[in-house]
Formats: sequence, C-alpha cells, structure tokens
Amino acid sequence: MAVKLDLYRIFCEVAEEESISDAAKSLYISQSAVSQSIRQLEEQLQVRLFSRQPRGVTLTAEGRMLFDYVRNAIGLIETGEDKLQQTRKLMLGDLVIGASDTVTRNLLLYYLQQFHFMYPAIHIKILNGTSYEVLQMLRAGKVDLAFASTPQETENLWMRHCMTLHNVFVAAPDFPCEDRAYTLAELSRFPLMLLERKSSARRFLERFFSRNGVMLKPEIELCSHELLISMAAIGLGVACVTREFAVSALADGSIRELRTVPEIPERSLSVCALQEVTPCPAAERFLEFWA
Repeated sequence: MAVKLDLYRIFCEVAEEESISDAAKSLYISQSAVSQSIRQLEEQLQVRLFSRQPRGVTLTAEGRMLFDYVRNAIGLIETGEDKLQQTRKLMLGDLVIGASDTVTRNLLLYYLQQFHFMYPAIHIKILNGTSYEVLQMLRAGKVDLAFASTPQETENLWMRHCMTLHNVFVAAPDFPCEDRAYTLAELSRFPLMLLERKSSARRFLERFFSRNGVMLKPEIELCSHELLISMAAIGLGVACVTREFAVSALADGSIRELRTVPEIPERSLSVCALQEVTPCPAAERFLEFWA
C-alpha cells in the first residue's frame, strides 16, 4: 500500500470533525501538518477529497466513498491492536455484542447472566440494531459478535445457527376473524401492524408476500416487537410477530395465532463473526454456548 496509514488516520479525523483546526486539536498536531497531510494524500491518490468551505471542509463524492472504506479498515486495525492487549485467561477484557432489543431480551439474557457469573471481570457491552445494522457494526470492527437473521450476503462471515424463527400473524381473542386458515391476500386486507421497514423480519415478510403477488400496506409500523404484541392484545389490529418471542402471550391467551395458507417459511437466527479475524478470548468463550 503506497499511502501511509498515518495519512488515512488524519483524513478520517478531518472527515469526522469537518474542520482542519478541530482535527489538529484532536490529533495534537499543527493545522499546517494536517493540511499538508491532506494535500499529500490527494496528490498520491490523484483525487480531490475535500471541498473547502468558509466554516470548515466537507467531503467530495470521491472523499465520501474513500471514507466509508478507510473508516472501517482503521476500525478493524484499532480493534486488532486492542485485542492483542487482552489476556487469554479472561481476567480482563471486553465483549461487545450486536443484537436487536428483541433478541437480547428473549435469547441472550440467560446466556449473558451465565457468562457474567463465570467471568465477572469481562466488561460486556450490547449495541442494539437491526440484523443489517449489527452486521455492519461487525464488518466495521465495532462488535465482536453479531446476532442476526441469516444474511443473504455471507462473504467474509462465519456463522453458527442459534435458533429457528417463525413469523406468524396474531390478534386479540375477540378480534373479528374466523377460526380458519387465511390466504395471504385475505391477511393483507386486515388492519396490519408490522415492524418498521428496516427490520430483517419485515423485509423477509415483504419478500415472501411479494413473491406470492401480494403487497403489504400496514396501518401501524413499530420498532418494538413487544409493542406489536401489546397492541394486538388490545384489539388494534392483526400483528406479525415472531412466534418464539411471543410464547408467553400466546400461552396465556392474550393473543391468538391466525393460520395462513401458504405457511410463511421459517427464518434462521445466527451468531456471526468475521471469518478472517480471530475472535477475542471472551468472544471465543461466549460462542461455546452454541457449540
């Protein structure tokens, strides 16, 4: 690589601060050194990376493209440097996990409790997000492990199956619907309540309905799986939830499941790590729960 890593570090700092002077303060170097480094990087790459403004600088289109790659690369390097300092005996260190609120609450809590009991010195951090978001965090080196619906793009990912998930439609016991199997077209005409569009469960559901020639137009979109269950229970409409994460509400009769024809295919929840990056000791030990 012809360009020195220090130049990329300075480039990222300027891009994040949108100011050469602020970047210089953060890096504890002079403004002239920062400006010279940016000029040197632009000359070596033969492209203009920043547009100078009266109150700072902004990335050009080429600069934004480069920044996305460099930020992730530096994040991985810094993560690697940090992991090298951790002991293999798990007497200290960090474990950073990416998972949705629903997965954390319904799957991980038990394992987190067991892990903390066994290794109390390990600092555990959970970063919440959709499957897509936590996989982006993983690829950027921000988390050690990501719990996500098995992605379509698996390049550079190591995955281990955790559990099978089923999308089901539910309603209140007294909601006006019949005790029979509903077609997808019939379901689409109910007042639907779905997770927000960026969630993996929502995208999976829409792809399935679309392949069967049916479009979904929900009346309510939420970011919380638990809220979907609660709102279905009070009769506001028909909600699509994950059966495995709605066991209690189904068992106590707060909601009931509507049968569908055809049945919605199952999904898989996997724990993911970067294929070419050795997991930190804490992550390796946490993965043993799914060995």
